[in-house]
Amino acid sequence: QVQLVESGGGLVQPGGSLRLSCAASGFSFSSFAMSWYRQAPGKERNLVAAISSNGGSTNYADSVKGRFTISRDNAKNTVYLQMNSPKPEDTAVYYCKATRVRYDYWGQGTQVTVSS
Repeated sequence: QVQLVESGGGLVQPGGSLRLSCAASGFSFSSFAMSWYRQAPGKERNLVAAISSNGGSTNYADSVKGRFTISRDNAKNTVYLQMNSPKPEDTAVYYCKATRVRYDYWGQGTQVTVSS
């Protein structure tokens, strides 16, 4: 059974930091590219960051470049999103996604609220 379980969300102050985790099981994690998406209320779901299967390549949305870092640990079947200096506009539900050819798997999401 494929599972992606996000954790680490919550309330964070602007300028603080937060690390999201996504634990994967039920598929060959190291063969899949991983990404983080987010969706704010009333808005569409958008890509935040992505990382290749071996971690050698990453890309980011312009809005988070220089502030967020995606990484993965294939030995732990986990992908991370380090969020530094978050802004109120980063408030959203964050989802992780696993992708390989025709396969897309999604997690259930974790809420991140950036507010003082």
